[in-house]
Amino acid sequence: MDSLPYYLQTVLNGVLAGCIYALFAMGLTLIYGVLNFVNFAHGELIMWGAYFLFLAISEPFALPLYAAIPVALVITALLGAAMDFAVFRPLRQANRLTLLIAAIGLSFFLRNAAQLFWGAEVQTYGFEIRQGYQWFGLYLTPQQLAIIVISVICIIGVYLLFFKSRMGKSMRALADNLDLARISGIHTERTILSAWVISSLLAGVGGILLALDTNLNPEMGVTNLIKAFAATLIGGVGNIWGALAGGIIIGLAENIAVLFISPGYKDAVAFVIMVLILLVRPYVVIGERRD
Repeated sequence: MDSLPYYLQTVLNGVLAGCIYALFAMGLTLIYGVLNFVNFAHGELIMWGAYFLFLAISEPFALPLYAAIPVALVITALLGAAMDFAVFRPLRQANRLTLLIAAIGLSFFLRNAAQLFWGAEVQTYGFEIRQGYQWFGLYLTPQQLAIIVISVICIIGVYLLFFKSRMGKSMRALADNLDLARISGIHTERTILSAWVISSLLAGVGGILLALDTNLNPEMGVTNLIKAFAATLIGGVGNIWGALAGGIIIGLAENIAVLFISPGYKDAVAFVIMVLILLVRPYVVIGERRD
């Protein structure tokens, strides 16, 4: 019985991590649903979103946190829109393999740009770590509580956008059939731009939450892209709610795995899950399966 709180804490930590991975996966699967390709530069949106906040709260700007977060998210959204305009829009009619290669190249460029500006060392926001709250033997820090609250707000926002707004209907129409949506009078480029902005915001929010709870480094995008991709594969590529469930599953899987393996291998859990799924369904990356 003494070990029960420890196991429950592990599950709680898994859910917290899963909330962040779900935000990453929802943004990743949104672009897939609308444009039918996997954006492997999505991890760099996660990383740059976290670093934009680091830039905003540091000298010479030194903005307070409540002002720095909106600034960082707006810049992240602009970066996502710029990625589409400069790289993916000219390749709109290209096949998915070409888009995949372009996304990987963009990922390398953005990651190395971050290393050029901030270096390769680990950074932190430098906020004071406050004592956590305790409920029934479980501990929850203010940062972790913020993760839960903000994640729930984002999930509700995505639901309202996709199922209660005209823009959401337009996105779902594009996901079903781009040409038919264009013929029906939907402004496809505006809808695609909206998808990029929302995807970038989800990546930025998740990156900031992750950095608040841990730290920043230029490689954080790659690591968390793997987890987001694994979550997307679990939930079904292009399925928003499946991405949410997949994120929670990945978070639980890697934290429960720590009970049996070294914590140093925790990040490998998502990679193993991703490889196993791709062995069964490799066509999700480069094209639909033809029977």
